[in-house]
Amino acid sequence: MNLLSDILTYIRRIIKSPSNAQITDDLLIDYVNRFWIMDVDARIQLFDLKTVYRFQTIPGIDKYNMPLYDIQTESGNQNINFYPVYQGFMAPARVNGVTCSFYTERGSFFDVWPNYVQTLVQAGTGDGGATYNLTLPFFPAIPGHIDMSGIIAWGTNEDPPFVTDFITTIPTTSVESCVYFTATAEDGSNIIVADSGQFLDANTGSDLYGLLMAPGNAPFGNSALGGGYSTTLNTINYATGVANITFPANIPAGNPINAQCYFIQPGLPRSILFHNNTLTLRNPPDKQYLIELDAYLSPAAFLASNNAVPFAYMAEYIARGAARKILADTGDIEQFQFYEPLFQEQETLVWKRSQRQQTATRTPTIFAGPTFQSNYNQSSLGV
Repeated sequence: MNLLSDILTYIRRIIKSPSNAQITDDLLIDYVNRFWIMDVDARIQLFDLKTVYRFQTIPGIDKYNMPLYDIQTESGNQNINFYPVYQGFMAPARVNGVTCSFYTERGSFFDVWPNYVQTLVQAGTGDGGATYNLTLPFFPAIPGHIDMSGIIAWGTNEDPPFVTDFITTIPTTSVESCVYFTATAEDGSNIIVADSGQFLDANTGSDLYGLLMAPGNAPFGNSALGGGYSTTLNTINYATGVANITFPANIPAGNPINAQCYFIQPGLPRSILFHNNTLTLRNPPDKQYLIELDAYLSPAAFLASNNAVPFAYMAEYIARGAARKILADTGDIEQFQFYEPLFQEQETLVWKRSQRQQTATRTPTIFAGPTFQSNYNQSSLGV
């Protein structure tokens, strides 16, 4: 049974275009993809798409973007660009199998885990030049971050970016800097260098080197520092706090060079924040940990007729949904209105499967419900 072929046949019957000369199969598949990828997950949460997202942490990195699908090529050689693999994350969240706190409200999370910025600490003194070797007052430091929109703008599905030179195509609004070096120029203006969320692609053992930049205005004002990037120039070693910098301007002799950074002692993460499609861990991980969260998959594209449709019971729903979009685009309002109740009926039938599964579990109360698992290992407490 070729489900994708059946879906295309259903669509042609609804829109009354039996010939490939009137509307090609490639265009129909494009409409199927648009409905499946963009509409279904927004219209209904299917139990069949519920899963668990798992990943291993990188020592020292506290922020992780929602993963993206690679660029896909559908029939007709049309590219489907990056889009999120999951619709969102939810509790329960676990670290190495132990339940931890899960937040979606940024304010509540940082009330418990504030990003405390230490008062200005002088890390060096100007000598009239632009190149300096400085050390952060607190380390290991929390590194900067590039959000999911920045990864998409970069055009490479690698998160975080490990590069040999500074990427200029990432919008400034997608960069969250966490380390700053500041000084005052001769005319009284600020000289600022910050970390970029980009990391040096070099064999440095356990050390993590971040690329430093000169912050600028939106949309693409962040710029590279002069002299290039290596372990001995324009990078910050987050583990040791050592930074080698060529500032964008000379610093007058005797002017202080100040350093700021976020610092939280690395260790076992006990809380997770999901905000701006980013997972933030506190404490920052000191080694690899297995993170697990409940999630709903975003449907993947239909790319091959022999295995394109994962669930046969959805075939007519997908066909009516794609045909609905075609009728709307062509302005055939009469046919659209005629078939709309039949589309709604199919959506109800598809959703009924998920509703039956969800209603099989009793709503927990204070008197009956799932057993409560403490965040603490009771055996270690002698209980």
